[in-house]
Amino acid sequence: MHPATSVIIFTALSGLGFGMMVFLGLGMLDVSGWVAFVFVAISFALAGGGLLSSLFHLGHPERFLMAFSQWRSSWLSREGILSMAAMGLFGIYALLWIFMDNRIPVLGYVAAFLSVLTIFSTSMIYAQMKSVPRWHTPMTAVLYLLYGFAGGALLTTQVALAGWLMLALAIAQIVTWVQGDGAFAKAGSDMGTATGLGFLGKVRLLEKPHTGSNYLMSEMIHVIGRKHILKLRIIALTLGSLIPAVLLLALDAGHMVALIVILIHLVGLFTQRWLFFAEAEHVVGLYYGQR
Repeated sequence: MHPATSVIIFTALSGLGFGMMVFLGLGMLDVSGWVAFVFVAISFALAGGGLLSSLFHLGHPERFLMAFSQWRSSWLSREGILSMAAMGLFGIYALLWIFMDNRIPVLGYVAAFLSVLTIFSTSMIYAQMKSVPRWHTPMTAVLYLLYGFAGGALLTTQVALAGWLMLALAIAQIVTWVQGDGAFAKAGSDMGTATGLGFLGKVRLLEKPHTGSNYLMSEMIHVIGRKHILKLRIIALTLGSLIPAVLLLALDAGHMVALIVILIHLVGLFTQRWLFFAEAEHVVGLYYGQR
């Protein structure tokens, strides 16, 4: 699928922001006053900035409120509602923490739980799509949660925990790629199932449906070379999780090391998220003789 910049920014930054809220809400950062304000501000900037960037992917951004109305059937709607609830409750918790030095644990715990649900809901926007076999797997949710937790732990100075989460993330990422590479073939979709003519025998494309491009081709079909995929996967894996894990677990992670690790992780995260969309084969491509 076409890797839209706004969606890449949305999924990457919002995951980091809500990941931070999980650890801040659980009270795992022992700071107060203006130091606490800085961490809270970063979490809100990441979560809020990511959510705002998603508006640019809407056909009519001015109608964004309509996205909250379909919560019974839409994971996108559920994600919007949960994100507002998490940020609202966490905001109350943070105000009491910063200005009154009064942490109310139950508020933090509920805000952390809502933040976890928000990350999960974001992942389910993609994991529930049967039309994209690479995404239609529980590993999509596992990967989104681990990226949120690992990044959140890193940004809230949970050094040892962040290191182990990065290792878990590396393993989950490899499993997801291995599983995803065979998902389309395993789903059994081909030209026969796409056209409904498979009962007649083997179906092949004689001519393309039309001579020009259209919305489906530009949004749902994106082809990148295998050699580029391999290079980008190595970048995503090494920078997104392996190198951060080694630096966090093997070195004395002072402020400078932590900053370097954060920057390295961000490069890997954005590379992985670009690949997440670019590698996804939508079944609509079968109509055009592509995957």
